[in-house]
Amino acid sequence: MKSAFKPLNLNSTFAISSVFSLSALLALGTTVTIADNAVQAAGATSANVWNIDSSHSDADFAVKHLMISNVKGTFNNVAGTVEYDGKNPNSIKVDATIDTTTVNTGDKGRDEHLRGADFFDTEKFPKMTFKSKKVKSLGKGKLAITGDLTIKGVTKEVVLTVDGPSKEVKDPWGNTKIAASATTKIQRKDFGITYNKVMDNGGTVISDDVAITLEIEAGKKAEK
Repeated sequence: MKSAFKPLNLNSTFAISSVFSLSALLALGTTVTIADNAVQAAGATSANVWNIDSSHSDADFAVKHLMISNVKGTFNNVAGTVEYDGKNPNSIKVDATIDTTTVNTGDKGRDEHLRGADFFDTEKFPKMTFKSKKVKSLGKGKLAITGDLTIKGVTKEVVLTVDGPSKEVKDPWGNTKIAASATTKIQRKDFGITYNKVMDNGGTVISDDVAITLEIEAGKKAEK
């Protein structure tokens, strides 16, 4: 009686086994390579991230009052990150947040009005943000950074004219620091801030144009 089972072909079995083993090794190698690349990318990204130093950064603004004088104010709590490899300024990416509740013009009553619904409405909108989209060189030490500015839930594109970034320095505690200054102008009505009063001569009490100046210091902590 002939067996219903064919003799085992050792060559075929070895070949199949080899194929599975090779596939497993290739899969493992691919997994290791992907993991290594992910670790390297994360390390590179982390090394290029600078944290904005809120204690040494601020956002200042100025508007015309009665069309004849400038009234200035500041926001003290500027936070966020700057991505920068320390070599190529065109690679800079900015993600910043400003605490609108910190508005300070040196007059308590005016500051309370600015925090109210006529202006920043800080109960509903306690933060304004800026996220960069592109960077253009304007010559040595100068940049134009285009990004989205969001105030009171309204987002508009603005261009910051930047002096910097500075050279890297180390503070007495071993932290590496850089700095930059930036300016821009916006129209507050574009962001839904329209409160005003009209004077007898037809002028307005508060200008629509707002001049903004940013002083930013960012750093990386000393390695332990």
